[in-house]
Amino acid sequence: MPIKALIFDFDGLIVDTETPHYESWRGVYTEHGVELRLDRWLLDLGTHGMFDPCTDLAELTGKTFDRDAMLSDRRAHHISLCEQEALRPGIEAMLEAGTAAGLGLAVATSSNRDWVERWLEHHGIRHRFQCVRSRDDVERVKPAPDLFLAAAECLCVAPADCIVFEDSPNGMRAAIAAGMRCVAVPNSMTAALELPAIALRLESLADLPLDELIQQLDAVAVPAVP
Repeated sequence: MPIKALIFDFDGLIVDTETPHYESWRGVYTEHGVELRLDRWLLDLGTHGMFDPCTDLAELTGKTFDRDAMLSDRRAHHISLCEQEALRPGIEAMLEAGTAAGLGLAVATSSNRDWVERWLEHHGIRHRFQCVRSRDDVERVKPAPDLFLAAAECLCVAPADCIVFEDSPNGMRAAIAAGMRCVAVPNSMTAALELPAIALRLESLADLPLDELIQQLDAVAVPAVP
């Protein structure tokens, strides 16, 4: 079955915005003499609404915080850290190869649209994508398949003709549920996590040129939709 589209997660896959986010909040926890447990934080990775650091910090410290002020402060700090992050290795080459091959290119992210559009423009790659689908566009975020299905619909391709690139288990489960072959490209936060039954795992998108990657995936069955 010919591959017609490549769909990319954003946070942690195109740019590692996830490690700075965790480090920013961990600093606040440390200031208050408590620990931000990584296993708790990872509940929200690749999805949205599964972990609330403001509530968690209040419960751990017994203190009352100005939630809006804290979120605004952490967002500003997170942005300042992300401004120092480069594109992850292999992303630019993969996008160039996909464009040259005439494949549809999309982003599907559980983040909001303003966030992902901001960084795609910042890194000068927004023009590469025909479609961007965010949590603003669907009722359910990952691990539900909605985002990937919406991206495929936008590109006018069948789910089985798409390759998904993901770094988080929640995103990989969403791709599988959408009936798409998934390439796992974990980052430093997700590398040690147990992954679902994805089609292929790479340490970096620079590991394989697109034509070889597609050749390997041709031998992998498309996941059966539950």
